[in-house]
Amino acid sequence: MNTIITIARQFGSGGRELGRRIAEALNIDYYDKEILKEIAKHTSLSEEYVHQITEGRRHTLYPITIGQTFMYANDYYIHQVQTVYEAQSDIITKLAQKSSCVIVGRCADYILRDLKPHRIFVYADLDARIKRCVARNKGAEALSEKDIKKHILHIDKERAKFYGDFTGETWGAFYNYDLCINTTNIVIKKVAPVIAKLYE
Repeated sequence: MNTIITIARQFGSGGRELGRRIAEALNIDYYDKEILKEIAKHTSLSEEYVHQITEGRRHTLYPITIGQTFMYANDYYIHQVQTVYEAQSDIITKLAQKSSCVIVGRCADYILRDLKPHRIFVYADLDARIKRCVARNKGAEALSEKDIKKHILHIDKERAKFYGDFTGETWGAFYNYDLCINTTNIVIKKVAPVIAKLYE
């Protein structure tokens, strides 16, 4: 039976890095942005548009063919979200059935619930997440700490909404996961091999 590990994470908590390092330690497949590419192929939507939908961010541009009223635009958006979620579910299920893997985000813990994945949630104090975001974006256009904080909280809010809309569950609630990891004061590179041993 395949070892399936899903990683849900607060923005800036280091969940993506943790997932990648766990996959490397276990020598199993790792899926993150690759899923976006596959969804784009299956739906004929751009990767950027798919990314915005899966992060819960409504795109402000709609094809001219859907009409000019808000009702049509809203119906179109809902249809696109459902299309993306269905493609995402199909792709994630096939990846998990194919081989042992780590899958980051995308409601994978819920989509794969029948396969009994090991569900991890990664979180951290807001100050630690702000520092990680600043470190990760060195050289990019400088943003104020206030702007970064606003961005982090917005992304978390939209992820929670997307997750709740499609699963009926509460994103980040400890009872939905097998392991919750606070990365505030830990070095992810050091802790990843320790966590990986739980799943050997």
